[in-house]
Amino acid sequence: MSETLNRLAAIIETRKLANGGDPDKSYVSRLFAKGDDAILKKIGEEATETVMAAKDARHSGESSKVLYECADLWFHSMIMLAQFDLTPQDVLQELARREGISGLEEKAARKDVLRDAEESRN
Repeated sequence: MSETLNRLAAIIETRKLANGGDPDKSYVSRLFAKGDDAILKKIGEEATETVMAAKDARHSGESSKVLYECADLWFHSMIMLAQFDLTPQDVLQELARREGISGLEEKAARKDVLRDAEESRN
């Protein structure tokens, strides 16, 4: 599974402007040229489309659009990761770190970290 993600991540890296990406020839390069806000807006759009496809599938029983929209969401999320010099492997490592940890415990620990960070700023 991660082979596909790794190959796609490598291609996305080549589309960065610093790596010779050309916004006139590449959709991904064009997103990088527009910056964080354009990338984040696109993720929001894709997330909304994924949710709507899932709602439609709940009624129709047809899930092919869910798959299509989720692939778009993952793709654009990978562009965002690259924008912040992160990789799919980083996400997989974070998921592995969380494995076996209760979701409720993990969320509470996150709140503790955020609270500690806020206190250190004040």
